[in-house]
Amino acid sequence: MNRSDLLNDPLTAQLVEDPLELTIVMPCLNEAETLGTCIDKASSYLARSGISGEIIVADNGSTDGSQQIAAQHGARLVAVSQRGYGAALAGGIDAARGRYVIMGDADDSYDFSALEPFVERLRAGVELVMGNRFRGGIAPGAMPVLHRYVGNPVLTGIGRAFFDSPIGDFHCGLRGFDRAAVRSLSLRTTGMEFASEMVVKATLARLRIAEVPTTLSPDGRSRPPHLRTWHDGWRHLRFLLMYAPRWLFLYPGLVLVGFGLLACGLVLPGPLRIGSVVFDVHTLIIGMTAILVGTQVLIFFLLAKQYAIDAGLLRMGPKYHAFRRLVTLERGMVLGGSLAALGTLGILGAVVVWGDESFGPLDYTHMMRLLIPAVTSLAVGVQVIMASFLSSILDLKVRQP
Repeated sequence: MNRSDLLNDPLTAQLVEDPLELTIVMPCLNEAETLGTCIDKASSYLARSGISGEIIVADNGSTDGSQQIAAQHGARLVAVSQRGYGAALAGGIDAARGRYVIMGDADDSYDFSALEPFVERLRAGVELVMGNRFRGGIAPGAMPVLHRYVGNPVLTGIGRAFFDSPIGDFHCGLRGFDRAAVRSLSLRTTGMEFASEMVVKATLARLRIAEVPTTLSPDGRSRPPHLRTWHDGWRHLRFLLMYAPRWLFLYPGLVLVGFGLLACGLVLPGPLRIGSVVFDVHTLIIGMTAILVGTQVLIFFLLAKQYAIDAGLLRMGPKYHAFRRLVTLERGMVLGGSLAALGTLGILGAVVVWGDESFGPLDYTHMMRLLIPAVTSLAVGVQVIMASFLSSILDLKVRQP
């Protein structure tokens, strides 16, 4: 894209005409008690540091006069009609004119007059600078005990394990970032899980990430916070699981299949005796069920991974790219058809044995050792065939009107 094309873009033209280094974005929903204080602190920081910047209040439909307070204190008001913490922040980020953005809650729990560490790291080339409240200090009463010792550590630990993220405080509301880099992540969530989405996608995109200590003070509002502990905690966890198909599907599926193969291998030749305990065809049923369910979960992993990559939610790594080139519809049909045929032959073999006995009573344990693996093979084969077709359907590129 040449310079004339850039200038023809309204947003780019606005940035060229009115270059700013920093935009401070505050999401707002009925924050009249504390909004003015937060804006004044942010204004004092901009004035003291000499940074060319602006303050945006992304209002999410306040009914307490927050809009008037924002205007009176010199902030730029951006109305965001779609409800939600993430929606408000996304609206403010889209409207920002600064190269860098620092976002923070408008409840006076974060100190907008002390943003130097964030700006210093941004100027040094870091693309996402997270505050860490556990390193900076949490004042008494600033964070509920359940959040401090259970919610935040558990969700942060899961995020670090799932995505190999360096962040030690996934949910700190005070953070700074390079606006262009974060907009390239195509953040989509509208609720409180927006905080997790930003960290996860920045990690997956390999943005340069750093943390700085920050303090958390009790908020200055007389009303309860918007955050709902269990509801929003579940939304964060659900998001982490959806963006980690390996942990949600792959590893559980491998464990189930591995357990099933081990159990079946031990009892398929005959009963297994350990002391007075006997493992027989009932163990075989459990093992084959584990294989069947594990196979379904592994298929879910492959389809979820494919959808996430096609939708732009995850990036295709070299290993998965090689796997997709190897596994085609035709090869999937051959594999599934072979398993289904093997299972069908086993069932027909059982019928032949039954006919040899004049369709009368059969040895239960002997026949089950033939039928259970045969039925499982048939079921897995049909699943593989259907999953191969579904994968090909997901690969179809639909022309947009």
